[in-house]
Amino acid sequence: METNLTCSLSPERVEKVRSEFPVLNQMINGSPLIYLDNAATTQKPLRVTKCITQYYNGYNSNVHRGVHQLSQLATIAYEESREKIAGFIHAAHKHEVIYTKGTTDGINMVAYAFNKKFLAVGDTVMISAMEHHANIVPWQIYGEEKEIRLKVIPINEHGELDMDAFSAMLDEKVKLVSVTYVSNTLGTVNPIKDIIRIAHQHGIPVLIDAAQAIAHIAIDVQELDVDFLVFSGHKMYGPTGIGVLYAKEKWLEQMPPYQGGGDMIKQVTFEKTTYNTLPYKFEAGTPSISAAIGLGAAIDYLQDFGIEELSAYEHELTNYTISKLLQVDGLRLIGSAKAHAGSISFIMNGHHNSDIGELLNQQGIAVRTGHHCTQPLMKIFNIRGTVRASLAIYNTHQEIDSFLGGLNKALEILRG
Repeated sequence: METNLTCSLSPERVEKVRSEFPVLNQMINGSPLIYLDNAATTQKPLRVTKCITQYYNGYNSNVHRGVHQLSQLATIAYEESREKIAGFIHAAHKHEVIYTKGTTDGINMVAYAFNKKFLAVGDTVMISAMEHHANIVPWQIYGEEKEIRLKVIPINEHGELDMDAFSAMLDEKVKLVSVTYVSNTLGTVNPIKDIIRIAHQHGIPVLIDAAQAIAHIAIDVQELDVDFLVFSGHKMYGPTGIGVLYAKEKWLEQMPPYQGGGDMIKQVTFEKTTYNTLPYKFEAGTPSISAAIGLGAAIDYLQDFGIEELSAYEHELTNYTISKLLQVDGLRLIGSAKAHAGSISFIMNGHHNSDIGELLNQQGIAVRTGHHCTQPLMKIFNIRGTVRASLAIYNTHQEIDSFLGGLNKALEILRG
C-alpha cells in the first residue's frame, strides 16, 4: 500500500479549515475532541449553519407557487441549490437532480420504480458483497412479490471486487447493476468507470451509491455515463435530511413517481391526476427547504476549497494513518485495497471493538464501532464488527498521532 507522505496542505491552511468548524473546539472527557467518525456524518462549516439560520430568520416560507416576497426568495434559494448540485456533479440538466431525504431514500425511489415498471418475475439486480444495507434491503422489499433475485459480485481478501466474476455474471436476467463507489467499511474505491462500461456493453443500466465518495472524489456523471447516482448531504459537510438522486432524463421520464401529493402534480381531478414536469414529479409534499439551501452552501464550500486539493490531502492523510496502524501489534486491517479512501477499519486480536471504542471515547476520540450496516460483509470476513476511523479535510497528522497514542493506551488497559 502506498505511503507517500508528501503533505498537500500546509499546517496553517489546515488550521484555517478547522476554524470554520466550531464543533471541533471542545473538550470531551477532559481531552480535546478528535473526530474520526466522518463516514457516519461530517461536521458542518460556519457558512452552512449560517445559511440555514439566515433562511429561518430572514425569509422562512414555503417554496413554489407563492406570490409574496418571502416565498419567492425561498424558491430562488432552493432552486439555486439545485443548480449548484447539477454543476458540482456535471449533470447535463438541472432537472436531472431530484431532492431526496438522503442516499437511502434515493435508492428506495429507484428500487420502487424498477420493480413497478422495468422488472419481471425472476429478474435479477446485481450488487456487490460490500454494499451498505441501504443497497440491499430496498431491492428485497420491493422485489419480493416478483421474486427478484440479488446477484452478488464477490470480493477478494483485500476487499476488492472480482471484476472477472462481475463480467461473467452479467446475463439477460440482470436488469440493473447497483454498487457503491466507496465502501463505507473497507474504504475500497471501486472501478466505477469499468463497471459502467462493461454493464452498458450488455445494455444494463447502473446505479452508483456515492454517499462515501461525493465529498472526497471529483464526480462527473456525464463522463462516467452513469444512469443513476445517489448521495447524502450530511456526508459532504451539509445538513441531515437532504440528499440527491441524479438520473438521466430518459429514465426519469419513464419512472413512476415514488410518492403523491404537493409539488408532484400538474392537475388533479377525482378521476385522474396528471404528474408535474421534472424534477417536481418526484418531489411530493413540502420539501426540507432549509436543508436544501444548506446543501447548496456545502457545495459552495467544496467548490471554493477545490475537490482535487481536498482529495489529495485526504489521500495522503489516509496513507499516513494506515502506515501508523500497521505498526500496532495484534492489529488486523479489514480492507487493504490498492485504491483506498479514508474509511479505515480494523480489529484487535482478542478484544471487542466496542471496548476499544469506549476507551477511545474516554480520551475524547470519536470512532465508529460495529458492523457499519454491512452485516453480510462481516460474515465474509468472519467477524462481528470493526473499529472504524474515517477522515475528513479538518483532520490533522497530530490528531492521527494522538489517536494512535490513545489506541495503544486502550490496549494497555485491555491487556491488563
